[in-house]
Amino acid sequence: MKKIIIASSNSHKIKEIALQINPFFESILSLKDFPEIKEIVEDGNTLQENSYLKSSALFQHSGIASLGDDTGLEVDFLHGEPGVFSARYAGENATDDDNLQKLLQNMKSASNRSAIFKTVISFVDGQNDFFVEGILRGEILHSPKGANGFGYDSIFYIPTIGKTLAEMSIEEKSITSHRALAMEKFLKEIQKIF
Repeated sequence: MKKIIIASSNSHKIKEIALQINPFFESILSLKDFPEIKEIVEDGNTLQENSYLKSSALFQHSGIASLGDDTGLEVDFLHGEPGVFSARYAGENATDDDNLQKLLQNMKSASNRSAIFKTVISFVDGQNDFFVEGILRGEILHSPKGANGFGYDSIFYIPTIGKTLAEMSIEEKSITSHRALAMEKFLKEIQKIF
């Protein structure tokens, strides 16, 4: 396969994904390359549905194999919130910081701070459609730590590594993160297809 589209316009996400899939594709495009496609509405009830909405919309528009992903932070104390609503936890037009601050506020009294970060990746090419999932276990800190990453990365601490996701370099994240774990499975599936 020569081309693939990453169904995202988030520069951080595109960079992380492109770093890992680069050896398998001659051309890596993103949603930014298709300005005629307005925002893809993620109104699914699960991460899997949302990832598929993105990849299938791009494939139907372009005829080019597409990779969509959706990520959610699931906090035990909050009974799995924010989950599928992670990107808009503080409202439809919320910033990453708005979402992070709302989460910290809602966890003020939490003694159990365990959480998982989950990424679901869907691949659509009209013949070999599939899903994979990556799960990373960690804890929610009381305040942000680290300057790299985006979203909830600065408060998601991984005890086995001793760092938040925002304290890791992009190279470290490309091995360790929930997205990296999903990408590892994704690449195994891609190798089977090609």
